[in-house]
Amino acid sequence: MIHLRIVAPSHQSEHALRLLDQTPSVCNLIYLERAARRPEGDVILCDVAREDASVIISDLRELDVDTEGSIAIEEIDSEISAAAVAAERAAGGMPGDAVVWEEVEARTSESTELSFSFLAFMALACMIATVAILLDSPILIIGAMVVGPDFGPIAGLSVAIVNRRREFAKRSLLALAVGFPVGITAAFVFCLALRLVDLAPGFPEVTDATFLRFIAHPDAFSVIVAALAGSAGVLSLTAQKSSALMGVLISVATIPAAANIGVAAAYADWSTWRGAQLQLAANLAGLLLAAIGTLLVQRLFYARRRRAHLDDTVRVAAGLPLGRTRGAALRAARKRTSGSVGGDDPHHP
Repeated sequence: MIHLRIVAPSHQSEHALRLLDQTPSVCNLIYLERAARRPEGDVILCDVAREDASVIISDLRELDVDTEGSIAIEEIDSEISAAAVAAERAAGGMPGDAVVWEEVEARTSESTELSFSFLAFMALACMIATVAILLDSPILIIGAMVVGPDFGPIAGLSVAIVNRRREFAKRSLLALAVGFPVGITAAFVFCLALRLVDLAPGFPEVTDATFLRFIAHPDAFSVIVAALAGSAGVLSLTAQKSSALMGVLISVATIPAAANIGVAAAYADWSTWRGAQLQLAANLAGLLLAAIGTLLVQRLFYARRRRAHLDDTVRVAAGLPLGRTRGAALRAARKRTSGSVGGDDPHHP
């Protein structure tokens, strides 16, 4: 179940209340008149089945509740209620397969900011991977993969593309475009420093390392694993399975490949340098394409549920049109008005 805390302006709260009151997948509905002060309005609390959460939130946004008031979304871990069980049955579908799109967008948005902590984690992860490459240590390779924060912007970019959020996509691209060069530079400088103090092994020992060969010579399996990890990563985000996300981070070689670019440059091994670049590009492409594909499939199921809901009579009680969104209805009305005006005036463009 999903808990909604809604602050609605007084002129829209009655519509929102009717919508929620007549929706079978909503329960525990509470109305607090004039309880909100900033922004001013009425407070509505309710629980909604996860399968219908985004559908109901879309209706509330049609009522401009999100612009004139606010909608807070909270996950309910446990709820002992016969009414909640009935609401989940009325929604249909499986809660584990439902996607709360507003929640996913907000969660990925937090991980796409080009902050100091993001760049610091990128640099630290690449430096750990540098040591792992020099020592040929699989444990340290895994540690570097877990520390790396790069999957956040990749997931954010995928969500932005599917939801057509240009500004969100720009932020994610910027984080990736700056974060990886920072990590590569950190690995390069760190490797030079280790060589300067004679802590790094010689060139033959590095080039003979097993893991160096793995992350410097991409093949078909590099793309296949990245694609599988991209799908798994998106599913872990939409279904809130953090344990699965940890496995995704371990299975993708973006951070080791980025660190290997810096290490190869420090040793002037340009063949390995080019191979590591190809490995990084293959992993990023596989992750991104698979994540977008998975989200598109999930979005298709949501669109089908949303279209079915547009014909639900509960929308009439909320003052919303049937069969189309309010925005589409307004555009159609303006088009009809424009056509009639043009028909009355032969000189109208």
